[in-house]
Amino acid sequence: MAKLLTVFGATGVQGGSVIRAVLADPALSKSFKIRAVTRDASKAAAKELVEKGVELVSADMGSPSSLADAVNGTDTLFLVTLPDFVTGLAPGTEFEHGKNVADVARDAGVQHLVFSSLINVTDASNGRLPHVAHFDRKADIEKYIRSQDIQATFIQPGYYMTNFTNLQLLRKGDDGSYTLAGPTHGSKAQLPLFYPDSDMGKYFVAVARNPSQTMGKQIHAAADYYTPARVMAEFQEVTGKKAQYVQLDHDVYKSFIPPPIAQELLENELLCEDPGFFAGGSLSEGHRLLAEAGLAPTTWKEFLESQREAFA
Repeated sequence: MAKLLTVFGATGVQGGSVIRAVLADPALSKSFKIRAVTRDASKAAAKELVEKGVELVSADMGSPSSLADAVNGTDTLFLVTLPDFVTGLAPGTEFEHGKNVADVARDAGVQHLVFSSLINVTDASNGRLPHVAHFDRKADIEKYIRSQDIQATFIQPGYYMTNFTNLQLLRKGDDGSYTLAGPTHGSKAQLPLFYPDSDMGKYFVAVARNPSQTMGKQIHAAADYYTPARVMAEFQEVTGKKAQYVQLDHDVYKSFIPPPIAQELLENELLCEDPGFFAGGSLSEGHRLLAEAGLAPTTWKEFLESQREAFA
């Protein structure tokens, strides 16, 4: 009998990636029945999941009772939480949501919880970067999960490749050339580039195929560490467009960002220079798990090839 996999954030980038990857995997698609949890079942993305044979349930992460119903009978659970600056909810809400899901997972006897986590930047930087709340809250949730009687694995996704396109970080000039501007040194910052749309699912599949190897571990998920200079050199190589990286003064960088999140995003970038996005963590364990599953992370060049039309 198939086990139940419950996926939070099912209509979002990471949760959607997990569901697509499991459905595409010959073994896991047979061993798991998928339940998708969403707050809005009327979304087009939610209806598409139903068409694929996925069970759809609605739940409010602020409501433990609705979460208990959503998690009931679950063997394996994928959890991703949204930062407070994304949801617009009160500071601390992200942690409350993560704690609520962890509590119901514990009480329901979930056998394996896979959480999309991040490092505690305040701790890793010895207090130098105290404002990266969307990292710190995920680290707090991970710490809470570890304090409970829950078997868990923590996938830490890297720097989204899609930031460069969705957030228009690559700016096209009047002469057709492209510029990437940031507050870090072009050859010192190390960005662990990660394509969430496809690769969160790959890492989940690799973990789900080898749960005994990954329980309690942090899996750093990224193709490689890229300097900003390498990002632009490979961009130029793939697209044929002239490209450059420009380092900005911190205040100038913040002037391009909405004030409420400017300091947080500045420190998020500075993290990539010191102490590091994963605080120096190696990518090798994740790559090994992917290889054992016959998978590989999407490289920056491969991502750019898939986005050629955006830079035509």
